[in-house]
Amino acid sequence: MSPQSVIDLTGVTKSFGAVKALAGVDLVLRSGECLGLVGHNGAGKSTLMNVLAGTLAPDAGHLRIDDVELDRSYSVFRAHALGVRCVFQELSLCGNLTVAENTRLLHPRLRGWNWRKRAAALIGAMLDDIFPGHGIAVGAAVADLSIAQRQMVEIARAFTVTDESLRFVILDEPTSSLDAATAGQLLAFVRRQEARGVGVILISHMLHEILETADRVVIMRDGRVIASEAASAFDREGLVSAMGGLSHQQECSTKARSPARSSEIRVRAQPSAPGNRRELTARAGEIVGLGGLAAHGQTDLLLSVFRAAQRRSPTVSVSDSVALVAGDRQRDGIFPQWSITQNIGLRSLKAMRRGPLIDPGLEDRFAEDWRARIGIRSADLKDGILSLSGGNQQKALFARALGSDARIILMDDPMRGVDVATKREVYRLIRDEADKGRTFLWYTTEMEELYECDRVYVFRNGAITADLDQDQLTEERILHASF
Repeated sequence: MSPQSVIDLTGVTKSFGAVKALAGVDLVLRSGECLGLVGHNGAGKSTLMNVLAGTLAPDAGHLRIDDVELDRSYSVFRAHALGVRCVFQELSLCGNLTVAENTRLLHPRLRGWNWRKRAAALIGAMLDDIFPGHGIAVGAAVADLSIAQRQMVEIARAFTVTDESLRFVILDEPTSSLDAATAGQLLAFVRRQEARGVGVILISHMLHEILETADRVVIMRDGRVIASEAASAFDREGLVSAMGGLSHQQECSTKARSPARSSEIRVRAQPSAPGNRRELTARAGEIVGLGGLAAHGQTDLLLSVFRAAQRRSPTVSVSDSVALVAGDRQRDGIFPQWSITQNIGLRSLKAMRRGPLIDPGLEDRFAEDWRARIGIRSADLKDGILSLSGGNQQKALFARALGSDARIILMDDPMRGVDVATKREVYRLIRDEADKGRTFLWYTTEMEELYECDRVYVFRNGAITADLDQDQLTEERILHASF
């Protein structure tokens, strides 16, 4: 291994029952380098990073750090001692603890008199460095933070240093809940860390982030590394093609079409923020986007629509049944003790009844149909939902909503951890369902997804600041209304 190399993985394998998640992976990670790791959902990226972070033991293979062979006793604590940190796609903060107390969990040496004050100063300084103007109180309980704020805290915590060194940080979908401005702050910080000699592995389905930030790109498919090249060797189309995704021409065919406007208004909502003068309306067959910076009232509006479908509301009227695709799948979406089949069929139990009971055959056929339609990668749908990768869990939530009888689908930034090819398939499904008369309210932090909408409402501080038709949509207009 060269003097610049920090970590060397050779022939790493890992299986979960019949599923071979890693099939002999070789990977070298160098200090002061940003390595972009890409591949479709189920390619093995997160499993490989769990091995590197010490949370999973490989079935076979070698892991060396500075030419020191690490045995099966390698663990999270050993990884931390060697300067390896990981920000997982599924956030791991303790909701009942404050931001400062969660920082203490990573740094056991923060003890003794006044340790909370020292932990608060440590995480507060790092949040200020990475995300200027973040607005997060370090004394706040994590459960009270939005998913974007929790993601910011998790990232900042990974970069904090007390006595131990920091040599390598794994960022698994770190911008999946962040708006464009906040994601830009993080990527600028990553480049500053590279200059200080810290290595970063960046896993992201937002390919422009990989191409703009990474020095080298590694592509995985079916548990193997299939390519490793300098980032300058790829453009977006070439990267998608190498991953086995859609070409640019195929992608363009999915762009939103101007709908034939229906006169039937299914949702009418008046945000209650002071000074708000605009009303949101959504008609049958429309895809209505909610834009703006994260945590500025978009999720609150979706939840008010969801609640109004069950009971009367003075500010929201809903004319039909509603289903929700949650962005925070661990807290609001999946039922972790249930199977994949049960999670998919939950919103459609009435259609699966035979007398007073659920017909298991109908439930199985429903889940199998949606596995095929949306491409859920699983050896057996009877397995627990947590056996799926994060992106495949999100596909199950889409299947639950789209397979239901709901005529109004609410989507709360739902593409977290979903790969490029799957996104395009979901866009097609959404457009096809809208053409059949379904209504979609879609909050997203991704500019590309706003272009898939027929109209976009931009939010700031809980108020609607702009109402843009499809032919008015530009990034400049949306950002201007956001600020």
